[in-house]
Amino acid sequence: MTATRVLVLNSGSSSVKYQLLDMRDGERLALGLVERIGEGTSRLKHTDVTTGAVRESAAQVADHEAALKAVAEQLATDGLGLDSPELAAIGHRVVHGGQAFTAPTVVDAVVLAEIERLVPLAPLHNPANVVGIRTAMALRPDLPQVAVFDTAFHTTMPEAAARYAIEAATADAYRIRRYGFHGTSHAYVSRATARLLGKAPEDVNVIVLHLGNGASASAVRGGRCVDTSMGLTPLEGLVMGTRSGDLDPAVIFHLMRVGEMSTDEIDTLLNKKSGLIGLCGDNDMREIRRRIDEGDEQAELAFDIYIHRLKKYIGAYCAVLGRVDAVAFTAGVGENAGAVREAAVAGLEPLGLAVDGALNAVRSDEPRLISPVSSRVAVAVVPTDEELEIATQTYALVGNSNA
Repeated sequence: MTATRVLVLNSGSSSVKYQLLDMRDGERLALGLVERIGEGTSRLKHTDVTTGAVRESAAQVADHEAALKAVAEQLATDGLGLDSPELAAIGHRVVHGGQAFTAPTVVDAVVLAEIERLVPLAPLHNPANVVGIRTAMALRPDLPQVAVFDTAFHTTMPEAAARYAIEAATADAYRIRRYGFHGTSHAYVSRATARLLGKAPEDVNVIVLHLGNGASASAVRGGRCVDTSMGLTPLEGLVMGTRSGDLDPAVIFHLMRVGEMSTDEIDTLLNKKSGLIGLCGDNDMREIRRRIDEGDEQAELAFDIYIHRLKKYIGAYCAVLGRVDAVAFTAGVGENAGAVREAAVAGLEPLGLAVDGALNAVRSDEPRLISPVSSRVAVAVVPTDEELEIATQTYALVGNSNA
């Protein structure tokens, strides 16, 4: 029997998201979420996509090992267990791969040690990713475990884009450079945009705008990332739900000296109390738009700051790419907030960008163009699918060996 299924695991600090896909056609067979791991009451939600059956339960899930065992039990109930000979591999989302990992990688002891060595660059994410991998390896030691890195897609950036203008020896000693994140989304959306245009990825230049609670932009030339907005960490770049994005570094020194704030307090401020929530108290774009409609000036200013930063990156990446074939909006805000798309493109007609109001107002789960037919640059809405991207990369790496 040919093994064609891939289980995708996204292990967070207190959660595990999962999807099981059949790579013959990319069909989802099951998906679910275990959250509040290690807390008093955990929650598991499992969906058998084939039948539509949904099961939910609340019980204490002590750790990630218990969580993955619970996932295995749910899959087994649907006849999709981890012991199935049809399971080709388990693909793991790993947030930070540094410069070492430029492609999906089969995990062994050496790879796992290197992922752990990168923990200082992603202290909130990589430890949980490692725990998920270790647990899955213990459950199925005979099965390939593949790490797919958020940063890998951005490793094609030239040094001129990836390097910060600080003392080179210090940067090298502490691995300080722009790594970028949301790479699986940017990879998937840039290729899907090319398909939407009826072209090969290597023939298309795309600006991808991944706009969710976390937000990032990338400039993709011929299928390869040449610049991205996030940097050493996911804090740099666009205004986000709770993160500040670009900031004069001297603000930190000012807060330490004048505000007498500690490093941890500033870290919390910039990552959890800034962005939209810091500007107006809300990080849900739907609520912000509702408040604007009611005349709320604070919400309107937050929206204007968000759009101003977004528009600057679109313009900058037009300059970086030289020729732009498409701008693609994706993720929760990008896919659903027509007002954001319209405002981001407004005034950029000299760059060949425009949005058709009627097309922009259409709600759909399908990739679609929202620019006028006459536009020089296509503007698209392309729903992202990071799990499918992880599964695709995983299966491409190990699928042939399981035939």
